[in-house]
Amino acid sequence: MGKVVVKNQACLSDVCGSHDARQIYEDGTSFCFSCRSFFGKQEGESITTTTTAPNFFKKQVGLDEIKDLPIRGFKERKITKEVSEFFDVKVSYGENGEIDTHYYPYDEGKAYKVRKLPKEFHWIHKSSNLFGQSKFNGGGKRLIITEGEIDALSIAQASLDKYKKIYPVVAMSSATMTKALLENRDWIRTFNEVVLCLDNDEAGQKATAEAIKIIGIDKVKVAKLPCKDPNEVLVKFDSNKLLQCVFDAASHVPAGIIGKEDLWKALENYNSVPSVPYPDCLQGVNSKLKGMRPGEITLFISGTGSGKSTILREIILHLLDTTKDKLGIISLEEAPAETARKLAGMVLNRNPAKDEIPILELKEGFDKVFGDDRVIVLDHQGSMSDNSIVDKLEYMALMGCKYLFIDHITILVSEGVENLTGNEAQDKVMNDLLRIVKRHPVWIGLVSHLRKAPGGTKSFEEGKLPSLDDIRGSGSIKQISFDVISFARHLTATSEKERNSIKMRILKSRYSGLTGVVRGACYNYETGRLIGLTEDVNEDFVSI
Repeated sequence: MGKVVVKNQACLSDVCGSHDARQIYEDGTSFCFSCRSFFGKQEGESITTTTTAPNFFKKQVGLDEIKDLPIRGFKERKITKEVSEFFDVKVSYGENGEIDTHYYPYDEGKAYKVRKLPKEFHWIHKSSNLFGQSKFNGGGKRLIITEGEIDALSIAQASLDKYKKIYPVVAMSSATMTKALLENRDWIRTFNEVVLCLDNDEAGQKATAEAIKIIGIDKVKVAKLPCKDPNEVLVKFDSNKLLQCVFDAASHVPAGIIGKEDLWKALENYNSVPSVPYPDCLQGVNSKLKGMRPGEITLFISGTGSGKSTILREIILHLLDTTKDKLGIISLEEAPAETARKLAGMVLNRNPAKDEIPILELKEGFDKVFGDDRVIVLDHQGSMSDNSIVDKLEYMALMGCKYLFIDHITILVSEGVENLTGNEAQDKVMNDLLRIVKRHPVWIGLVSHLRKAPGGTKSFEEGKLPSLDDIRGSGSIKQISFDVISFARHLTATSEKERNSIKMRILKSRYSGLTGVVRGACYNYETGRLIGLTEDVNEDFVSI
């Protein structure tokens, strides 16, 4: 037989009637996929025929062989050949001459999900993308997502019947494959509206809830089906009925009113949420805040060069040492390589700013911090709009990060948000961050810059501890934050001890209500680490 040299030829059988199901091979033989007839090499008027398929069609086919298979509609499903051709869905036939296998292409035919009827599935080069995704460009008014390929074909058929055009519709490979939504979340969210049209059963409802969480409640609408799935609606009713289900899709509205039983359960869960203590060098902070908890935003404020970033890195190393959780880091003023260099140096008790660390030692420190893939770093320097950054934060949370570090909010909103500027942009950012910590939940450590100190007063670089009124920008920053911690260093002091001493004060603690000056820390230039001060802090030391 060899390779296919001519496709889509009329069948040579007088009883078949197919105009395009026969393929001719390089040895002159041919096979009709419609009537399952094999034709020997044609010599004059003599043609040898048999209804027994050659061995080629009995073995499991590969990618190259799938390309030569025919395309058919599915009459019993009310899906036409035109729709199958659009998605390039191939079929093969069994010994009885009936279609027994479907081949659904993913990644432009680089992978296939194979369905051996009735419901035996396997993959040829499994894909993490969505069925039909490569057929549509990103962006547009509406994207429809179904639970399976046949359902995507059904909605495509309905739109073709009604509007003579196939509108964007894709499918997960199964109800359990919501991971594909996470992998392609950025592409999905380029559409203004995403309609979930998943199966009307327990698995479908569970997948719908997970999909809403992944894609985002701001984009999602949910279709209500009168039958189990979209294809059943198409078969039992018609295209109009199926499209009406899509158009009538409603925004998902979470339940907002709870009874006393649910309220008590929420209180029990709140009380049982474990807190992670701050590191030993921040025991003064820990004495009032009582640790870090999921669902909270902690704000760090200080003047330039007072040690905010060093404090965040100490917390990161502490969490890596005391928990098994993942962490996400977004430093908008520092390159990822610089973040990695400083963390690697700190874990070795070596300050790379003081001495060049040999590459082998640096690799050892790097592996201690990043070796188990628990730290995700966003590569994004400079200013940006919050839409991008907030989406990436949520992506980190969905990837399993329990602690997120953002340095800092000022640049995060510097380009404006959806035509918003100034305080309005910051208000939106803070509300988006609050939504993230409540939805997933995670803890967020957030750095904010300060207003310029009023003339005639001590500057923050001279050791003045910031107050809530010193926070630059919108009042929502301090209002939405659960905890606010201020720091100060006297950068120009004559005493080295004073220059390296970090003063600390708790300005807000929603959990404990405890505020005030706390024991600070001292920066060790040799190691790049912080050491908790042993002496009690007094008002003279932290005078403002």
